[in-house]
Amino acid sequence: MSDTVEAVLDTLAETAPEIRGGLVGRREYQDGENPSGETQLAADVHADRLLEERLLAIDGIGSYASEERDEVIEDGSGLAVAVDPLDGSSNIKPNNSMGTIVGVYDAPLPASGHDLVAAVYTLYGPITTMMAAVDGETTEYVIEDGEARSASDSSSGQRPRDGERHVATEGVELPEEPTVYGFGGRVPDWTPAFTDYAREIEGELKLRYGGAMIGDVNQVLTYGGIFAYPALESNPDGKLRLQFEANPMAAIVEAAGGASSDGERSLLDVEPDDLHDRVPVYLGNRDLIDRLEDALADGE
Repeated sequence: MSDTVEAVLDTLAETAPEIRGGLVGRREYQDGENPSGETQLAADVHADRLLEERLLAIDGIGSYASEERDEVIEDGSGLAVAVDPLDGSSNIKPNNSMGTIVGVYDAPLPASGHDLVAAVYTLYGPITTMMAAVDGETTEYVIEDGEARSASDSSSGQRPRDGERHVATEGVELPEEPTVYGFGGRVPDWTPAFTDYAREIEGELKLRYGGAMIGDVNQVLTYGGIFAYPALESNPDGKLRLQFEANPMAAIVEAAGGASSDGERSLLDVEPDDLHDRVPVYLGNRDLIDRLEDALADGE
């Protein structure tokens, strides 16, 4: 299993420059919608096709599910991957951060977060990075993409190959003193209990919200704090998908010493009913998540 997980990390790193390079010229919307009713960008479809082809070619991967598809593609054997091919793709037009999220499950999909054997995201920011939670530890990598070059490789005079990954930080941990917060959803649609909690946090932390979950959670991992896409008055389940976004990001944050919640319990404890289930998502420093759960419970 460990060899398969390493092959997934290598494949994601090798594919990242192609996904990033493929964003150019794929900013237009397509005619179709994904299973969540969202209009697809050409870049979403391109990333999905690349990842399906590459990940299913790995020995030991038997199933592929994507936020962009209705059903699981499977051959009945091996590990299963659940993929958000291009999280934050709406950020293509304003040229803000986006990325790819992957959960590797040792169970048929839909599966519990406790069935994850690896959780990974690649972030297409000023440089391309990868954050991976494996065996209870979160590691950050830098991915060579033609622009980001490690100092050691540059000084040796050897040009690294695009798609190579190099460890940047082992044992990533959330800073003990939180600094930032980012809350999604329309403010008038927040519940009264979450609104009261948000007003407290606004007086304590700095707002950092870019419209892509992957970039906002990466800020929390870097500086400490809390990210939320809460339950809404119009949609108690929020916006984010359990299999493709919530579970993998929760596993990464929890492995880094943080906490996750759906408002009552760890996201990893949520049992799915459907492949495209949505769930409220709260991620960050443990004390902030504890305060959030208390606030939501008091507001009931």
